[in-house]
Amino acid sequence: MKLLIGNRNYSSWSLRPWLVLAHFDIPFEDEVLQLAGEGFRDVLAQRSPTGRVPLLIDGDLQVPETIAIIEYLADCFPDKPIWPQDRADRARARAVSAEMHAGFTALRSYAPMNLRASHPGRVSADMIAKDLQRLEHSLGGLLSRSGGPFLFGAFTAADAMYAPVATRIRTYALPVSDTLNDYGAAIYALPAFQRWLALALQEPWIVDDDEIDVIQGVAPRGSLA
Repeated sequence: MKLLIGNRNYSSWSLRPWLVLAHFDIPFEDEVLQLAGEGFRDVLAQRSPTGRVPLLIDGDLQVPETIAIIEYLADCFPDKPIWPQDRADRARARAVSAEMHAGFTALRSYAPMNLRASHPGRVSADMIAKDLQRLEHSLGGLLSRSGGPFLFGAFTAADAMYAPVATRIRTYALPVSDTLNDYGAAIYALPAFQRWLALALQEPWIVDDDEIDVIQGVAPRGSLA
């Protein structure tokens, strides 16, 4: 299997299936496709049927979209607890994962994943208040029910879906509860996440569109890369 991913520092959608593959010891290789620079869209269009990453390649099969990749892995490796074993918990895990896939647009727009950065206070809590409230209710409820450290006790695909949230909390010092801060610490302590983070910190590339100075209009687009 091969996973095509975007820049590790910024690509939250690439991080999610990569964590599932790495944490559950599924053999794979990865390849970074740039998300900025001259001709990058043409390269993506040539390599991916959707023109986006991540993309899982397994023989002749190409699987785009993060949740589809995770579900394919769960089908291929039913012995690995990618989703919770309890049927009700599986339903809960899939529901909360789908919500992340479709929602939290303010959080994703105003506080992009940027693992190298530290921007405490740069994101207005008012702009993302509804998303933070939903996180407290949804994740806080699951963590209370499971006892942690992850949403369903042990790490599952649902945690992979929310791993970028942990990075946003840390990068922007978002005002969240101790429960969510502890959850973020558990994500950061995960060996698979540590592997991704170490590689991300070594990357030399800058994607202007995912830098807070460009998003907030402090720096013009094209000035940071």
